[in-house]
Amino acid sequence: MPRKVLFISNQNLNRSRTAELLFKDRFNTRSAGLCNFHPVTARQIAWADRVVVMEESHKEELSSRFPKKSLQDKVVSLDIPDIYRFNNPALMVFLESKSGLLD
Repeated sequence: MPRKVLFISNQNLNRSRTAELLFKDRFNTRSAGLCNFHPVTARQIAWADRVVVMEESHKEELSSRFPKKSLQDKVVSLDIPDIYRFNNPALMVFLESKSGLLD
């Protein structure tokens, strides 16, 4: 069974949505946002084997929103700045270069 990976960014418009689609053939993927109309939920966090945030500040935000969840071993930051649009080729190359962190 493929690993379940949840990608999280600010709005779930560009980076996390691109990652969800890019890696859907290798993992069971979903994406969510922190600051949108339907922010990430505890249920989504519990579903995932790996939670991938785009920035270190997202990791800190998750810890403050879900203090009772054990997130330390499951959350990884890719350190991808919010400068890319959805499916931007440079973003896809950047994401691919970080794919080793998803395992």
